[in-house]
Amino acid sequence: MNMMPGLAKTETNIKLPFSFIIYSLVAFSASQIILAFSGDFMANGAFRIPTLWMVAHFLLLGWAVMVAMGAMYQLVPVAFLTPIWNETFGFIQFAVTAIGITSFALSLAFFPKLTMVASLLTVFGILMFLFQMAMTMKKQAEKNIMTLFVGTALGCLLLTILLGMVLAASVSGHLPLSNHLAVLKSHILLGVAGWFTLLIFGFSYKMVPMFSLSHGFSMKLSKPIYIIYMIGLLSAIISFWTNITPAFQLGMLLLFVSFTMFVWNMREIINKRLKKNLDKPFIFSLIAIIIGWIIHLVAFIASFISMSPFVFGVIIYLYILGWIVFSIMGYLYKIVPFLWWTHKYSKEMGKPNVPTLKQLMNEKLGVILFIISLQCFLGFVVAFSYKLSSFYTIIQCIFAITAVVFSSTVVNILRK
Repeated sequence: MNMMPGLAKTETNIKLPFSFIIYSLVAFSASQIILAFSGDFMANGAFRIPTLWMVAHFLLLGWAVMVAMGAMYQLVPVAFLTPIWNETFGFIQFAVTAIGITSFALSLAFFPKLTMVASLLTVFGILMFLFQMAMTMKKQAEKNIMTLFVGTALGCLLLTILLGMVLAASVSGHLPLSNHLAVLKSHILLGVAGWFTLLIFGFSYKMVPMFSLSHGFSMKLSKPIYIIYMIGLLSAIISFWTNITPAFQLGMLLLFVSFTMFVWNMREIINKRLKKNLDKPFIFSLIAIIIGWIIHLVAFIASFISMSPFVFGVIIYLYILGWIVFSIMGYLYKIVPFLWWTHKYSKEMGKPNVPTLKQLMNEKLGVILFIISLQCFLGFVVAFSYKLSSFYTIIQCIFAITAVVFSSTVVNILRK
């Protein structure tokens, strides 16, 4: 049974998405190992130091952006029923972006004067990706709500990297900034809540029905979700530049309302499923949605109680981990076996010694890794709540090992 209609006509060279995915897994593991040596800084809220800038960009650019790019090279053609514009261009874009992200992240910690040059290479690689996606999506015959979410997410990514260039110019001493904090806050919000959240929203409307075998669900909420979320983003960004606290509080409220509607819509889709028992990696991604909702609620409440950098630094960290990283981990553990099985075994189905999709993934190990990840998340909440640096270090060491084992397990699928 073909779970992805239109795959035959729009299949991407499997080496392209996997190039991004393998790089992202290395960056994910590296970022978590480095964090294990930063317990004192993290637990006490010293987020704005060069080492943690490096970690943040290895995690967000090296892991999350690169895995998103790899997934989009595979999913955009399938979801939009149009082939990738130019695969050769895609491989060149991978090389440029991988070199750019690696050099940029390292320059933040060790070579600040080279930050501007490295950022330009990173930006060029991301612009190549945006051009590739624009040329691909332009050929889509019929636009839908997914096009809107994904297209806007790509726009937020563009704004994020432009603001990042401004910050890089400031860090490297090429551009004095009087409004550095407003640029930094806008850069973070557009990257985390704009690019990543809108992208996950958009692809959830494809992935959740596909993995739950849901039919006959309503999509009426999707447009209000999009509109309210965008107004919330705009309101929060305006508050950064005007220092109008009610604008920030309104933004947090609207983002929470929109996310609540998204959770409800996903619940409606799941309730329409034909598949009785959902796969464990997919359940983990659904748990990530709940975590994202809780953190949106906490951010909304915190906007009225405490505007301290420490509180919102912790909220951002937990949002990245619990919502973005966990979503990617769950979906990746589900998608990679399917892509590899389709590439290697789909034409040999029925022959002896051909593994099933289930046999490609170690679901028991996956469940253990997901449970440990959730326990680590709770451990981080405790560590931040009481500023326990030693406890944070222990939990981070456990999560770093989990990240390495997770990455190794995903890569091991390609050997089967």
